[in-house]
Parts: sequence; structure tokens; C-alpha cells
Amino acid sequence: MEIINAAKAPAAVGPYSHAIIHNGTVFCSGQIPLDPETMELVEKTIAAQTKQVMANIKLVLEAAGSSLDKIIKTTVFLSSMDDFAGMNAVYEAALNGHKPARSTFAVGALPKGALVEIECIAAL
Repeated sequence: MEIINAAKAPAAVGPYSHAIIHNGTVFCSGQIPLDPETMELVEKTIAAQTKQVMANIKLVLEAAGSSLDKIIKTTVFLSSMDDFAGMNAVYEAALNGHKPARSTFAVGALPKGALVEIECIAAL
């Protein structure tokens, strides 16, 4: 296994790596909408937060030698299913026509009060 810690992505807020590469596959930890420079949440709209999450995922994937168009599967965690449509529009635009497998769940709460967290598995 190869541990990936992406220098340009927000630092991990717990005892985990940004990603692990194993057998040609990148397993990315969940990303929340932290600004990499301030380590603070971006504005509290689902559109802004999803955009930041996707930007953070892109940084992690690039550090691992992969990219958004190589994502195989994502798991999306929302603090409210009321935000599904807003998240979905930004998510779809960020993937630019690529449609990986996906699961989406509403959860009780997310770290730092985020509205969205996304994790993914990608090919190298």
C-alpha cells in the first residue's frame, strides 16, 4: 500500500491519510468543504460546499496520479436530503459527463458542521 498525503489539499482533520493506493486503485478518504489555505468551511450553501469538496477530491486524486475522470465509485454524505438537487447539479458539472457509480446518504451530522462529504475510489 502507498499512503497519499496531498500537500495542496486541506490537511486531514483526524488520524487518516488523504488516500491509499493499492493494486492500481486509489481509495480516497471523505472530503469536506474545507478551504485548503484557511482550513475553514467555505460559505454555507450546498453549491459552494459541493464545489469545494470536488476541488479537494481533484487535488487528492492528482497527488495520487489519478483524476476525476478515473473515478469508479463515489459515496456522498449529506446532512439533509433537501440538498440533494443542489449537490447533484454541482457534482455533475465537476465530473463533466463522467458518471461513476454512486451512493448517497443523509446522515445525522458531518465533521465541522459541513453540509456534504464525498469519498471516492478511482483507477490510476
